[in-house]
Amino acid sequence: MPLELVTIPCLSDNYVYLVHDEASGDTAVFDVPEAGPILEALKARGWTLSHVFLTHHHWDHVDGLGDLLAQAPAKVIGAAADAHRLPPLDIQVSEGDNMIIGTEQVEVLEVPGHTTGHVAYYMAGSGILVTMDSLMALGCGRLFEGTPEMMYASLQKMAALPADTLVCSGHEYSETNARFAMTIEPENSALISRTNAIAEARANGQATVPTTLQLELDTNPFLRADQPGVLQTVGLPGSDPVAVFAEIRKRRDSFK
Repeated sequence: MPLELVTIPCLSDNYVYLVHDEASGDTAVFDVPEAGPILEALKARGWTLSHVFLTHHHWDHVDGLGDLLAQAPAKVIGAAADAHRLPPLDIQVSEGDNMIIGTEQVEVLEVPGHTTGHVAYYMAGSGILVTMDSLMALGCGRLFEGTPEMMYASLQKMAALPADTLVCSGHEYSETNARFAMTIEPENSALISRTNAIAEARANGQATVPTTLQLELDTNPFLRADQPGVLQTVGLPGSDPVAVFAEIRKRRDSFK
């Protein structure tokens, strides 16, 4: 049986994700901006937390961990490379390591760019990829620490996964990301449809994540830096995709 996936809003625009294995009762949460919404979701479902997976060290992804563990003790997993600036870890992981939730393997992918120690978690059996601030809905994280080369390679690593993979990103940025994406590919019919769907979802108070990898491949400008129309729009015809990606990221950083 695939893992059950629950999306939980936190803070003003964060999301975290619970996954639950019915047979074993194992339940994991990915990142902890604040404890309250996670504890409420666990209580509502009668689930007991067993694992906490951290993707990176930023405060809005880890600051609720102490309060969460005080009421729901669990093993804490995070990147070995970032152990010095993450909360205390029970298990340190690196590229290619696997953890187990029930009978499901959780594979660690190192995806530097937003931070140099960012990791994503891939559950192939359930088709779930928790990306948080690496690959995002219609976007990618700002390059606070990494380089365009790092982030582009990270995005390409994730883009190579099966197209029906669910992409679980960490923030509700879809409306702004969609408006920006339209400046890059204003005639992309899939993007136009997605922009309209996002506007409707947000008007109804609905989350716009998770998405699918196929939808990101079709509409996310940061995954389309090799498309001729995108190269033309950013004024870099014939350029290397990394240079095109860097220009798109630069434009997004100043977009309001």
